[in-house]
Amino acid sequence: MKKRKVPHTFVIVFIIIVLAAAMTWFIRPGKYIETQVDGEPVMTFYYQDQLPAEQAAEFHAEPQTWQVFSALYKGFVKQSGIIAFILIIGGAFWIMNKSRAIDTGIYAFLRFTKRLERSRFIRKIGVNNIIITLVMILFSLFGSVFGMSEETIAFTLIVIPLAVSMGYDSIVGVCMVYVAAHIGFAGAMLNPFTIGIAQGIADIPLFTGIGYRAVCWVILTVIGIVFVLLYAKKVKRNPQSSIMYEDDAYWRQSSVQEAENIAYYTPRKAWWVYGFVSVVLIVFAVLYPMTTLKIGNSSSTMCLLPVGAAVFVIMGFFALRKSVHYFILTMLFGVVFYLVVGVLGYDWYIMEIASLFLFMGIASGFAVDKSASDIARLFVEGMGDILSAAVIVGLAGGIVIVLQDGGIIDTILYGLSKSMNDVGKIASTEIMYGIQTLINIVIPSGSAKAAITMPIMAPFSDLIDISRQATVMAFQFGDGFTNMITPTSGVLIATLGVARIPWEKWVRFIWKFIVVLIIIGGLLLIPTVTMRLAGF
Repeated sequence: MKKRKVPHTFVIVFIIIVLAAAMTWFIRPGKYIETQVDGEPVMTFYYQDQLPAEQAAEFHAEPQTWQVFSALYKGFVKQSGIIAFILIIGGAFWIMNKSRAIDTGIYAFLRFTKRLERSRFIRKIGVNNIIITLVMILFSLFGSVFGMSEETIAFTLIVIPLAVSMGYDSIVGVCMVYVAAHIGFAGAMLNPFTIGIAQGIADIPLFTGIGYRAVCWVILTVIGIVFVLLYAKKVKRNPQSSIMYEDDAYWRQSSVQEAENIAYYTPRKAWWVYGFVSVVLIVFAVLYPMTTLKIGNSSSTMCLLPVGAAVFVIMGFFALRKSVHYFILTMLFGVVFYLVVGVLGYDWYIMEIASLFLFMGIASGFAVDKSASDIARLFVEGMGDILSAAVIVGLAGGIVIVLQDGGIIDTILYGLSKSMNDVGKIASTEIMYGIQTLINIVIPSGSAKAAITMPIMAPFSDLIDISRQATVMAFQFGDGFTNMITPTSGVLIATLGVARIPWEKWVRFIWKFIVVLIIIGGLLLIPTVTMRLAGF
């Protein structure tokens, strides 16, 4: 019997675009407009033919036909920032990978873990289990505290080779970074992009209710870690049981199979790179001696850049004495440090992060004695290698474009919100949660969804005597879980692209876990209605 072939990811995304276009023929277009009732702003829904004249002139929704093709172009424009980010990251990492610095680091790390296994206690727990757990806790915290999302794309390229070298697959690597960060994103304690915006719109004190949110974060993170550890154990026992076994040939071929034969050396040019980078870091340390890290509603000022510069100067010197490979790894650790400081202290986003990695890639190329032309050639090769990931992000962006141009997103939300009438407090809270979950499949942007849904949900919670904090929690959970499966999420599609995991295979792997998370989220909402929780 001939095995049925799964369509290419590009084909699947295009089919979804066509289905979205078909929906615009059957769903009546409409729009929410902010109006004033007794001096208070209220979101009021109007169908297209009922809109006030001023808004009607600006609203040009129509059923989508040939626009399924123009949506692809608009999707590329809409997602241009992430597409450029992917291409730059891909080119920069390709240069660094050709130096074999990451191979060297992974091989040294694996030798270190083998030494740890001499301890009976660690051997019983499993050193790999400890590594997976610690990495996931770290990225879950990043997602919970400052809403790490796009940054996971770059970290995925670092962690997947490590996961494959440890005997796992690319899915485990993505789970260690992307899934962990988005579990933290869903169980956020201080995430300014979801909690901050939603509480601001709901007119409740910023980041209140953090105690119960911390409990939720712990529960969700533990569930995520257990899920990944069980899957990792299965793959470790039988690598061919992984649905990515054949696809992961790319990662196995480029992993640390010949790390023992790496020639360790330090070219003279590497010392010049070390001197140049050191001067740059010292200059920035002088210009910005103190950095104020903003986490939630609190802030702390520290001399981070001077400390970072001093550590790099010392570590870089000793790394070069050993080999240029260790120096490049020192630069990589420095990039991670400055990335975190930049995001928390200087409001960096993907442009600054991409620039940071590009600088690292160019510096790595010069450090291993490559010419400028060689570095440019390697950069182009790297962009070509990761081009499919950039393309799929643009294609996926077309889904949202079709729904927006068809004017049916607000209509869908309006229809769902009408289902909350007279069903009781717990049921209403769960319906809010369900609405947010469904809407998130169409609008994965937390801040955009908060702006649309919270002005509707918050006043409704007052009418049925539910805490507005409970409404924010329903938004928070609904915004987080389906980010890990929806094809409209540019970050998910980009992460899967750089990991070389087809979306349909990812869905086969993750859907049961998403269902479990959605159920757990619904259960965690019940105490917000039935108990007196601090801040609720």
